[in-house]
Amino acid sequence: MAFVFWMFSLLALPLLQCAKIVTVCLIGGSHYLLLDEISHNLHQHGHEVRMLLQLGNPVITGFSSTGRTDSYQTSTWSLGEKYIKEYNGWFLEQQTQFFLGRDNFNSFLNFMGHLSYQCDKLLGDKKMITFLQRERYDIAILDAFHPCSFILAHKLGVQYIAFYPGTLNGPLSIALPSPVSYIPVFGSQLSDHMNLWGRAKNLFYSFLAPVGKELVWSIFREVAERHLESGPPPGGLEGLHQGAELWAFNTDFSLEFPQPLMPYTVLVGGLLNKPAKPPEQDLELWISSFGETGFVVVTLGSMVSSVSVDPLLVELVAGFSSIPQGVLWRYDPERWPSHLDRPPNLRLVDWLPLNDLLGHKNARLFISHGGQNSLLQAVYHAVPVLGIPLFGDQFDNMVRAETKGLGLTINPTHITRELLSSTIQILIQDTRFRSSALSLSRIHKSHPVPPVLRLIQWVEHILHSGGGTHLKPVSLVQPWHQRYLLDLVLLLSLGVLGPVVLCWILCRNKNSRDKRKKIQ
Repeated sequence: MAFVFWMFSLLALPLLQCAKIVTVCLIGGSHYLLLDEISHNLHQHGHEVRMLLQLGNPVITGFSSTGRTDSYQTSTWSLGEKYIKEYNGWFLEQQTQFFLGRDNFNSFLNFMGHLSYQCDKLLGDKKMITFLQRERYDIAILDAFHPCSFILAHKLGVQYIAFYPGTLNGPLSIALPSPVSYIPVFGSQLSDHMNLWGRAKNLFYSFLAPVGKELVWSIFREVAERHLESGPPPGGLEGLHQGAELWAFNTDFSLEFPQPLMPYTVLVGGLLNKPAKPPEQDLELWISSFGETGFVVVTLGSMVSSVSVDPLLVELVAGFSSIPQGVLWRYDPERWPSHLDRPPNLRLVDWLPLNDLLGHKNARLFISHGGQNSLLQAVYHAVPVLGIPLFGDQFDNMVRAETKGLGLTINPTHITRELLSSTIQILIQDTRFRSSALSLSRIHKSHPVPPVLRLIQWVEHILHSGGGTHLKPVSLVQPWHQRYLLDLVLLLSLGVLGPVVLCWILCRNKNSRDKRKKIQ
């Protein structure tokens, strides 16, 4: 018996070894929250973890962004106060455009231009890069939204896992099976049930997607050329994406449309979801003052701390004042207009414990921008959602939420006090929304492995197996004409059409000879 015990211990020894892991967080807000959670839990499972954290991005007001002092290590990097002030000023102006309904692809490319400039400065910081190279990490976990993360990992010469903070239709070059007949393309704002015109729109967006990907990569190509000794990797951004050992997505089939996956993809949506803790006494007293009527939680995203369009703010406040529920709104009090009175049922806070508030028994509705983390927390706690999408993937996310019966959407440019008030009451009083939320919550919670543990197990699997090559089909390296069988189609076409063409030529020649004989 003792012999068996020791043999098992020896076999298990490699699984107990500590790995050196670097997590790369170059964007603030919800991206930081996710990578903070990942870094902390990897540390809790015995790994040596360091986060490379870029400071100065628009971060969450009222929340510390310096890491957990009792957990993983942090190396911070910054472009300096002058640039940070300019960049955050630009982002604040972008918020105004979002509220005016002016989100477009050019705005996204401008954002990528800022990220490219930051990337160039980071990769040019010899002290930081040398430090990271000397650490000789076993693996890196990247924020896959940011192309610079891939370039950095390539420069460090370290294997990497790509963590994408959104849904499956985000990255466009990891070769997932994606039939356009039922899998919506990013930005199409379609569900998986499309009519004829919906499929036509989806097909059109599928043609635009590679163009958009190339435009994004073109912004970073010069940076890669300047800082990678071997030059840009073959295949550009697509090559960097396909070089990942594993892709982990912040989504879950409780909210995601069903679709085929590849072995190198894993869904870990709900990393921030936890059983609710009681709020602080002051907040609990405020909540209890509304009794069974309950309260509404309002937050428009980790990077949006105020509403910069005055007429819209006036309509929002008027709409909130006409409902019986309390309204707890994450809003920077310093940015509140002095001319606007706050109704008695409205309370502003610069930071709110979203998970704990949504898990409160008196939470009746969640008014959200439709960010992926927010929706997953609403699913976890079975709270209906009123979506006010502003930019990026939020429009697609709310289409999923509506299709699943979790809530309804109002475009920010269409908000009036009457529409807001009536929609809130529909979502609270119509039991179908609460019922759908409870059903989605059961699906989400019944997964046999919690999302954090799921991700850690996959990271350790990649570490122990020396990479993810065994998970990648040969289609990732096949030439496109082989992948789509165009060479075979050409061969078959020649085989079928060849004899027909030959017979036509022979018959034509014969007819020509017969005509000449008749003339003679």
